Amino acid sequence: MTQTKLQKKHQLMTIIAAVIVVLLAIFFWMSRPPEVTAPAKSTSVDLEKLSLDEKVKFTDEQWREVLTPQQYEVMRNKGTETPYTGEYLDNKQKGTYVTADCGEPVFHSDQKYDSQTGWPSFWAPIDEDAVELVEDNSYGMKRIEVISKKCKTHLGHVFPDGPKDKTGQRFCINSVALTFIPDEL
Repeated sequence: MTQTKLQKKHQLMTIIAAVIVVLLAIFFWMSRPPEVTAPAKSTSVDLEKLSLDEKVKFTDEQWREVLTPQQYEVMRNKGTETPYTGEYLDNKQKGTYVTADCGEPVFHSDQKYDSQTGWPSFWAPIDEDAVELVEDNSYGMKRIEVISKKCKTHLGHVFPDGPKDKTGQRFCINSVALTFIPDEL
């Protein structure tokens, strides 16, 4: 082959490789989990007026009406909020964290610590019966999922790298799955 043909062949191969890279980038970008940041919905369902038993019996459609799109994605579809964006990541106030859907107490500020991971972290739940731990093998990883005991909604995951002087556990929880109730002064 002549030098010109080799150069043209090399240019063509470079263009093909670039197109493949661009197509792969588009594919991975399109297949990423949705990052929804819509404001809270106004709803005809008033969670405050319902008993816990009534909330637990919600249909999928009712949960969609009650929760914001981001809460629904995280709590009902087991999504994850973007790290370092959660409302309660840097919260230092004393109080109780309840689930955003059922208002179930799950964590207290006394067990919260800064894990430098991008999500609110706790070394223990408010009570050992407040949450359930379920094996989670999604995305090719072996993890332990944290779900609320009564409403069975996804809160986050627990990892064995928490404070050694406490429980050794790190409950890595999505802010969007929580509501904070300050202690009375």
